[in-house]
Amino acid sequence: MREDLLHYIWKFGKLRTTGLVSTSNQKIVILNPGKHNLLSGPDFFNARLEIDNQEWAGNVEVHLKASDWYAHRHEEDDNYNNIILHVVWTSDVAVFRKDRTEIPCLELCNFVPKTLLAAYQDLLNSDFSSFINCERNLPSVDKFLVSHWLERLYFERLEERSIDLEKLLRSIGNDWERLLFMLLLKNFGLKINGASFYSLAQALDYTIVQRTRANPTQLESVLFGMTGLLDTTDVKDIYFLRLKKEYAYLKRKFNLNASGVAPPEFFKLRPSNFPTIRLSQFASLYRKQNLFSTIIKASSRKKYEEIFDVSASKYWDQHYSFGRESPGRKKKISPKFIDLILINTIIPLKFCYGRQRGEPVHEEIISLMAGLKSEENNIISNFRKLGISARNAMQSQAILQLYSSYCSINKCLQCVIGTQLLNGK
Repeated sequence: MREDLLHYIWKFGKLRTTGLVSTSNQKIVILNPGKHNLLSGPDFFNARLEIDNQEWAGNVEVHLKASDWYAHRHEEDDNYNNIILHVVWTSDVAVFRKDRTEIPCLELCNFVPKTLLAAYQDLLNSDFSSFINCERNLPSVDKFLVSHWLERLYFERLEERSIDLEKLLRSIGNDWERLLFMLLLKNFGLKINGASFYSLAQALDYTIVQRTRANPTQLESVLFGMTGLLDTTDVKDIYFLRLKKEYAYLKRKFNLNASGVAPPEFFKLRPSNFPTIRLSQFASLYRKQNLFSTIIKASSRKKYEEIFDVSASKYWDQHYSFGRESPGRKKKISPKFIDLILINTIIPLKFCYGRQRGEPVHEEIISLMAGLKSEENNIISNFRKLGISARNAMQSQAILQLYSSYCSINKCLQCVIGTQLLNGK
């Protein structure tokens, strides 16, 4: 038995209500189960019940065992003084409020249909699943319901990301330009070098970026120098030595401290994703003025293509790493990379900015995400095999949210699909 099942049973009235009595044989009628509280405090607010023909209004607390009340020290917490009913699976002790009055207790094990318990056990039976709990029955779920659930999940994902961004924003003095800089730099590092590039963003004072960005050589020298890419003594070509000399000067001028910057990786990366190429492209991007306001005002995929229409500096036309020539090719930011930046940086930032200013941007975000191709990974592929395909980036992001926040942690009873299957629909 799990507590989330008890929450589900109480919230949706999945119990036998005729002859409902407390452990003290008090007749109970549920007029309103209350509002489910997913934060700290009682589990259900503002419930309305009849207990022994007297109407009560207050809160309901749910536990597996009645003794959990004392294990969680609720008797010491004033937030639990207004509990009118203690709902448990097993009543092993009597429970009292701070004023020593006994709280009526409903022992659910006597009133829950066995068919519901069997359906729940079947839903969570991992013996028949290799990916997610409901994989045997997922293809039977109504596709219209799944589509609406995915849209809600995508905005749930944005809400969660927005909370994290707001915390970061407060920690840097509500500087939106710097926030954009930190997020972009992290995402230019992708999965392998994201942590390294983010440590660089944390260590580098954004005012230095503003003072050097008009000169790509200067900004490149700072980015390369602080990540340790200029530390070698084996490279002798002119561009490398110029960057090294420039960094030595700027390091003294700005008192740069790179002690907390993690070195980037080259291993397992395609040359186009080498940190040298990405950092040079990033320096070129930051030659643009008013980047934050330009990005916030943009509302179409075409406009973002124009913003991110940048290339690594000329040296990198013949190089992927310092001192090693390669066949000539301009290192432009690719359309696929722009899509990743939109998905992981720009759209979460725009959502957060709109939320803070009270300006809804949902329709614009839906339009942008619907025009981006679905991401591809094992999770998306496995859901496709079960009949849920992502037609665009919005749906692929929603599927990732579904898997990480519900499927992988067995939160089936908080998932629309799980409750639909449990109800036998």
